[in-house]
Amino acid sequence: MVRFLQNYASVFLRVALAVAFLSAVADRFGLWGAAGDPGVAWGNFESFVSYTAFLNPWSPESFVPALAWTATIFEVFFAVALLIGFKTRMFAMLSGLLIFSFGLAMTLTSGIKAPLDYSVFSASAGAFALATYNTYVWSLDSIMARSKPQIQ
Repeated sequence: MVRFLQNYASVFLRVALAVAFLSAVADRFGLWGAAGDPGVAWGNFESFVSYTAFLNPWSPESFVPALAWTATIFEVFFAVALLIGFKTRMFAMLSGLLIFSFGLAMTLTSGIKAPLDYSVFSASAGAFALATYNTYVWSLDSIMARSKPQIQ
């Protein structure tokens, strides 16, 4: 029973992290609605760039759009890798670091309540937990492991 739960918890963690990344990216491009609509954090990329500037007050203003695009590209790339289960351990660890750095920036600029309300540290912990698994069912990793010749 424990093995069954571990197997499917890893699938759930992969999908939950990936969907959260993709949802945040969709919000930046207005796919969840316009800025100011209920439940919409940004609604457009310009609002996300402004939020990125708020979270990174140390950054020169000219560098902020690059930070916003870098975060967006990483989130899409990490989401796809997690969804298909490609190099899952590595992308889970990288996801945990990205989410943790976001939570840390939120804490330093907004206080601890915001990242707690948005479960940022819980998501980071979930990503780090995913990185501890030995196998990943329903993943490209498991397909590649089965097709590797075994050395005897």
